[in-house]
Amino acid sequence: MPDFYEPVDPDVLRRERAKARELRQSQWWKRRISDGLCYYCRRQVGIGALTMDHIVPLGRGGRSVRGNVVPACKDCNTRKKSLVPVEWTAYLDQLAGE
Repeated sequence: MPDFYEPVDPDVLRRERAKARELRQSQWWKRRISDGLCYYCRRQVGIGALTMDHIVPLGRGGRSVRGNVVPACKDCNTRKKSLVPVEWTAYLDQLAGE
């Protein structure tokens, strides 16, 4: 993860988190998690074990829109932290090389 990135306005974060809460209640999201699969590790973990992960995190300028949220198991979501896709891929590649 880079040492520095531009902080996001707290009001923007608050609005985006509210949008994420609304999105979690939508039929689209409920269909998205119905198979119980984690987007990252592809493990079948069940609906109750999935969280909503922002591919580009809110703190890094991401938005709470359909194209930026995926179901993730708690383990993957915790490991991903605030990494953007290229950083997450580099992290996975580093793990595979160990």
